[in-house]
Amino acid sequence: MADDTNNLIPQDNEEDNLVELIDENGEHTFFEHLATLEYEGESYIALCDPEAEDDGIEIFILKIDQDEDGNDVYNVPDDDVADAVFEKLVQMSEELDQED
Repeated sequence: MADDTNNLIPQDNEEDNLVELIDENGEHTFFEHLATLEYEGESYIALCDPEAEDDGIEIFILKIDQDEDGNDVYNVPDDDVADAVFEKLVQMSEELDQED
């Protein structure tokens, strides 16, 4: 997908919580938006491949930053932060399952 230095520009798509990301090379990729989370005062987004099978879902964690014009850009956080945000996502998911 992207390395730590890539900025991705989001494009909203109302259908099925899809988000289109455009990388610095102009490549377009669609992801399913799972959640937006706060971690240590920063915002992160959790995405997955919209065509993935339930038993093979790969989740992507991206940090939401802003460029000099105030537009949202997504960056790949370091592994430790991505792991912590993922754990928070899992915890939130488990709490929602317990409520149902």
